[in-house]
Amino acid sequence: MSGVQLREVAAGEGGQRLDRWIRRHFPQLTQGRIEKMCRKGEMRVDGGRVKSSTRVEEGQTVRIPPVPAAASAAAASPQLTDAEAERVQRMVIYRDDHLIALNKPPGLASQGGSKQTTHVDGLAEALRFGADEKPRLVHRLDKDTSGVLLLARSREAAAKLGEVFRSRETVKIYWAAVAGVPQPAMGRITYGLVKDSVGRARDGDEMMRCVHPDEVSKTPGAKSAETHYTVLATLGRRVSWCAMRPVTGRTHQLRAHIAALGHPIIGDGKYGKRGQENLGDGWGSGLGGAVSQKLHLHARSLMMEHPFTGAKLTLTAPLPEHMAETWAFLDWVPGDAPADPFADPV
Repeated sequence: MSGVQLREVAAGEGGQRLDRWIRRHFPQLTQGRIEKMCRKGEMRVDGGRVKSSTRVEEGQTVRIPPVPAAASAAAASPQLTDAEAERVQRMVIYRDDHLIALNKPPGLASQGGSKQTTHVDGLAEALRFGADEKPRLVHRLDKDTSGVLLLARSREAAAKLGEVFRSRETVKIYWAAVAGVPQPAMGRITYGLVKDSVGRARDGDEMMRCVHPDEVSKTPGAKSAETHYTVLATLGRRVSWCAMRPVTGRTHQLRAHIAALGHPIIGDGKYGKRGQENLGDGWGSGLGGAVSQKLHLHARSLMMEHPFTGAKLTLTAPLPEHMAETWAFLDWVPGDAPADPFADPV
């Protein structure tokens, strides 16, 4: 076990999340351990308390509490099996010298935590494809959300892509099957979001609560959030195919926002009751019959300017099996939807 260390963020390391910076220097530390150190105030940046998601900048000093010896890193990062490597390589939908895009399946976490032993970050070693560095996550998707997930193939690419994401120059389109039919058929949701300690205590997992925009500044811990949505198809008044575009990127934003309108995503028992009806609050999240009870939320596409070539890049992920079956059952055709339903008509 080492003693307390003070390390300076070196040139070229700025602009990345603290947890990613820490894991590159101390690969023996798990994500859960890093988050615990931050919560307890043991890990600090320039003397101040931080979160694991805090971004570090060149020249800052990071305080690292005593950590296990680096010799244990091999145990923390076991060798991938051929099956695991093949599994993650099959997810690749785009690759160039700077970035890799995956179609992440539902049920696979993006990053590790206290309860996650298998995740994209841990499988990324199999995505080197001859590069000197293991690719690193640029953003994340919820464990049960499928679709486009972007990884950078170098530290420089990660920094550039991070700038693109923070400037909100990317366009992310999500598809969802939601209970009922939102009214109006196209709109903007601007509820703020705050962690719901009651909801978390109930099932042990993080849950967010919507806050009226006028109350965000008065609610401790609340953050503003914005989601655009549009209805692409319906089956009567019972279920809708919705496209959603998050303007901000808050935890569970799409799930909490659309449920707040009384139209939870199919299969989302956290934000909509599992039953088929939720009288007084709109429909429940269940459809019954042959429709899967898995979450019906998919990161369909990501559109951005390539940070190195300047070319317009559109990454599109096919629906996961359970959603493709639902679309076929409801006679919804993916090819009928416009690539960007929120674009201004020409």
